[in-house]
Amino acid sequence: MYSTVLAAALSGASVGQLRYWRRQPPVFAPEYQTPHKVLYSYRDVVALRSITYLRQKDVTSLQDIRKSIKNLRAMGKIEHLSEYKLVRSGNTIVLVDGDEAIDLLRAPGNAMLADLVDIFGEFDGRMGRVLPFQQPVPGVVVDPEVLSGFPVVKGTRIGYDQVASLMDDDVPAEEISRFFPSVGAEAALAAQQFADYVRRFDVQDQVG
Repeated sequence: MYSTVLAAALSGASVGQLRYWRRQPPVFAPEYQTPHKVLYSYRDVVALRSITYLRQKDVTSLQDIRKSIKNLRAMGKIEHLSEYKLVRSGNTIVLVDGDEAIDLLRAPGNAMLADLVDIFGEFDGRMGRVLPFQQPVPGVVVDPEVLSGFPVVKGTRIGYDQVASLMDDDVPAEEISRFFPSVGAEAALAAQQFADYVRRFDVQDQVG
């Protein structure tokens, strides 16, 4: 499970945007939410990347995204949003389902042509460049089969944050292997690089 800050970093949205998207009526609500705690799942972040992709450069409004999701549900598509590929095509939003492309906004249900996109790859978002999801930086990976998708040092089950916290306590990268034998200096620096990237989202939220 991901904190809001980590979900923001991995999806390319800001913490403030995620907070706004949870409000009623929600654009997207995470799988785990109580009055005191919010956690996002791996598939939540996949869905968020799809929304972030649609929202890049303000081309698609939140109102249009809400309407498209509502129309998607009305078509009987009630699985988690991460199960569906939603893309922009001209001035509408399209569901890509196998070889079919179905309009969700301007003429709901009508078949049309659409280009495929890869929301797992790198793309330009409103907050800047959105990092690749499965390997946000070289040496750090996101794999749903490892720690439920929490970012880890490549080839290990060691969370990036565990390594980064040691380096925050002035442990040199070359000495991280004393604590985690499978983590070399290069991997430790990668974990620190990703931690610094995630912290930017926390700082942006505090400034905002």
